[in-house]
Amino acid sequence: MKRLKKGQGIAWLVAFVLILGLLGYYAAMVLTGTIKKNDDSLKLGLDLDGGVSITYEAVGKNPTDEQMADTILKLQQRIENDLGEESSTTEANVYRVGDKRITVEIPGVSDANALLEELGTPGTLYFIAQRDADGNENYSYGNNGYALNYDIQTLIDNGSVIATGTNVKSSQAGSQSNKTTNATEYVVQLTFDDEGTKAFADATTKAVASGETIGIYYDGKFVSVPRVNQAITTGNCVIEGMEDFDAAEKLASYIRIGGLDIELQELESQVVGAQLGSDALRTSLIAAGVGLALVMVFLIAMYYVPGVVASLALALYTTMLIGILKAFDITLTLPGIAGMILSIGMAVDANVIVFARIREEIKNGRPVISAIETGFSKALSAILDGNITTLIAAAVLGLLGSGTVKGFAITLALGVVLSMFTALVITRILMNSFYALGVRNAKAYGKAKEPTNFDFVGKKAIFMAVSVAIIAAGFITMGVFTAKTGKGLNFSLEFLGGTSTTVDFNESYSLSDLDAKVVPEIAKALDISKGSVQTTTVDGSNQAIFKTRTLTLEERTTLNEMLENTFKVKEESITSQSIGSTISGEMRSQSTIAVLVAVLCMLVYIWFRFKDIRFASSAIIALVHDVLIVLALYAFARISVGSAFIACMLTVIGYSVNDTIVVFDRIRENHKALRTETPESLKELCNESLSQTLSRSISTSITTAITVLMLLILGVSAIREFALPLLAGVVAGTYSSIFIATQLWYIMKVKFANK
Repeated sequence: MKRLKKGQGIAWLVAFVLILGLLGYYAAMVLTGTIKKNDDSLKLGLDLDGGVSITYEAVGKNPTDEQMADTILKLQQRIENDLGEESSTTEANVYRVGDKRITVEIPGVSDANALLEELGTPGTLYFIAQRDADGNENYSYGNNGYALNYDIQTLIDNGSVIATGTNVKSSQAGSQSNKTTNATEYVVQLTFDDEGTKAFADATTKAVASGETIGIYYDGKFVSVPRVNQAITTGNCVIEGMEDFDAAEKLASYIRIGGLDIELQELESQVVGAQLGSDALRTSLIAAGVGLALVMVFLIAMYYVPGVVASLALALYTTMLIGILKAFDITLTLPGIAGMILSIGMAVDANVIVFARIREEIKNGRPVISAIETGFSKALSAILDGNITTLIAAAVLGLLGSGTVKGFAITLALGVVLSMFTALVITRILMNSFYALGVRNAKAYGKAKEPTNFDFVGKKAIFMAVSVAIIAAGFITMGVFTAKTGKGLNFSLEFLGGTSTTVDFNESYSLSDLDAKVVPEIAKALDISKGSVQTTTVDGSNQAIFKTRTLTLEERTTLNEMLENTFKVKEESITSQSIGSTISGEMRSQSTIAVLVAVLCMLVYIWFRFKDIRFASSAIIALVHDVLIVLALYAFARISVGSAFIACMLTVIGYSVNDTIVVFDRIRENHKALRTETPESLKELCNESLSQTLSRSISTSITTAITVLMLLILGVSAIREFALPLLAGVVAGTYSSIFIATQLWYIMKVKFANK
């Protein structure tokens, strides 16, 4: 960037103040609207703002576990494909209730009837030949459209049902050019499985000779009766004659949902309140505001003028992030808040890396303006590598993950992009503008202190022993609890299922009242922690729903007696039922695969950038170390392991890798000046690099920890249960970057010098 003149510096600062003012005003409107729940509100997930809950029941005899699992997965995919934009379904929950019921919880929706109309009732879809083997017509055209001449079971028995929706692998709306007129026409593109391909090849070969139709029958009516123009032998076909794209998409949607393994009918629907309590969002926003203010004070106290610049850039980053969340209607959830916390930490980190470099250049005798330019130049590789690595992880998690994982990935990716922009562009402009205005005294920018002479590598055995002891203690604790209770960790309802108790109180309780008055009594009666009770309300009624671990008959009786005696609730107004795992086996598998692929991609990128597999493997081992440390905390403190657990672990992974890469970048830089590689020279290289980045590592950890600590102090119980392990992850990530990762690289470098 060219050196700015005084007039240019003033112009840039005026423009920045105007932009920050406008964005700040807009962000304030959005946050105020979010608290007051008006049209300016951010779109919030079910955990923060509630939404619609719909319960379906399987028609007929009890389905198998496999059928229920398949149906849950397909219904989740159906919601994500068709209602995602309107219903915030990156955070939709679909889970089993009892033997034959499935509940769908969709955030950001206040009209259950409208959602039901759009979602439809999942039923069975049939492809029916016009005539059976004896030449009898299976359906005929009446005044109101096609009608079946026989019941479905008869058609199945006589072979007239060619296939069902389960034979359809994909169904998508599309367009093609008419061969005669070249006009665009809308179609539905179908792909069948092997069984469907064979059945359609046989049926369409017969139908094409007679010009007959094959009806598509769904939910008690024909949704399409296309004529067969040619034999379909490849398993791929199109349905023509759609009046517009919307009609094509509607038919494609019918066919997709008709592919569920079991037929479902709507049992009940209701609008539910937020699961984290009415104060969850307000306290989270207050905690974030206080945390940001403290971070800014810390930056100014530590870095003087650059700290002021970083605070201004951080303010712009925050307002931009809020504005984009609102503009693009992105759903904000608890995992999303985790992604934002991590991205704020990375935004501060990028600035701190630059400022540390500037101070080093001033210490080496460079003029201030030269130190600024050189500082940004030398910090670039570390900032890019750290952020790109995290961005790769976010992209993979967003593509392969679902539910909680996808919500986390979206906000993290958005935050990473914005943090790089503010650190590399805005901060640089502001630094040059302040210099142009006359802030040129080197004392205003600070000077790097002499690096410590601490022997980080020489004491590696002590550091690693501490880590091994903590991790081992965590596994021992899990083993002890497994022996006692059968569960090594305190798994929540999302993982294990449990009991849902619906209570119709004599008066209306707000969520904060329930959290303060009712939940402690439930926890006391059942001898469980308050954090393990999930509470929701039903809008327009006095009902509240309490989800706990699976209760025995005796415990249900105890709970009912407590509610009757303490809150004067009538016994007949209390109902309970078992609920299945919200985080189904499929979702857990999908999340695990997404994380493993993300870690693999990060390993490959680090290997490619540093040209040394030892850097990559050391970073990944340090990452695993941090995850195991946090897991040990979950075991020690018996913190509830639920959906927030996944978000917490993902945050730890992102933070750990970014922190480690900054240290490795300095090792790579200093290694260029190394003449010979001996154990002693490599040891000196590692110690020097760690000393040079130590203040940056500590500063970044403090700023990130401040934000998380505010959530821990000011947040509601569910937020605090999330913030504590997140704080532990920040500490563990800093520890591993300083005391584990570099030492692992040193060991590998010495042991495998020529490999």
